Amino acid sequence: MRHRSVWITPPDAQNAIRTGQGRGIKIAIVDSGIELSHPKLRHLRLLDDIGFEKTASGIVERTVGAGVDKYGHGTAVAFVINRIAPEAQLGSFRVLDENLGSKYIIIEEAVRIAIDRGYHIINCSFGSDAKLEAIKHFKPWIDLSYRYGVHVVTACNNADFRSAEWPGYFPTAIVVNMAKTDSDDVFFRWDVPPQGDFAQHLVEFAARGVDLELPWNQGQVVKRTGSSFAAPHVAGMLARLLSQYPHLKPPVAKALLQEIAVPWEPSYIGPNS
Repeated sequence: MRHRSVWITPPDAQNAIRTGQGRGIKIAIVDSGIELSHPKLRHLRLLDDIGFEKTASGIVERTVGAGVDKYGHGTAVAFVINRIAPEAQLGSFRVLDENLGSKYIIIEEAVRIAIDRGYHIINCSFGSDAKLEAIKHFKPWIDLSYRYGVHVVTACNNADFRSAEWPGYFPTAIVVNMAKTDSDDVFFRWDVPPQGDFAQHLVEFAARGVDLELPWNQGQVVKRTGSSFAAPHVAGMLARLLSQYPHLKPPVAKALLQEIAVPWEPSYIGPNS
């Protein structure tokens, strides 16, 4: 990572998002895999397609991803990113199983490899209850991403967005909730009451994520709702910005998104609000 960041104005950032297509930006999709044979994704070529499994001895082994999605979730995430930033380069790091479950050690290994391979953005459309004993499994790779200038975009809790989850409740991450809208705008999600108190959560952004038609595994097209599909929307917007200004550090890019995001309105509220 460069020691010095680029500094631009919010209008510069808005223009970059309007004109950028993600060229030169690498996005790691840490998810359930990507079904490359899906009719909606047959044009997609991945930089990496890696599976991860924990052996009985506790070692994480890498396997060939082989264009397989064990659930359907990662295929949908890839579609959203590719729609928003069609020139970004994607990599599949399969850490979630057929039940969308995983192990801490698998996720950390996948993220570390993505950082080593020079990915600019890591999309994590998953979450784990933010219990203090679990922080040791998330903070090392969140901090490593920050030190290397890698941007982490993550989903929030789909039952109640104010319910804390890792990795979403680390301030260095960009945390995204679902919005009920057909707009491609990024929204600033904090609810600030009239008395001026700060919101009691760290979910700062929202994007379209309600009743979306998405490709799934086994060639399906399904309708889904969730912050899982709002997060990659913002990851794609971030890729547009970085394609024009690739040396923006994570806190600078996040601050710019805060400045240019559309103010939140009650009409955008989804089912977890």
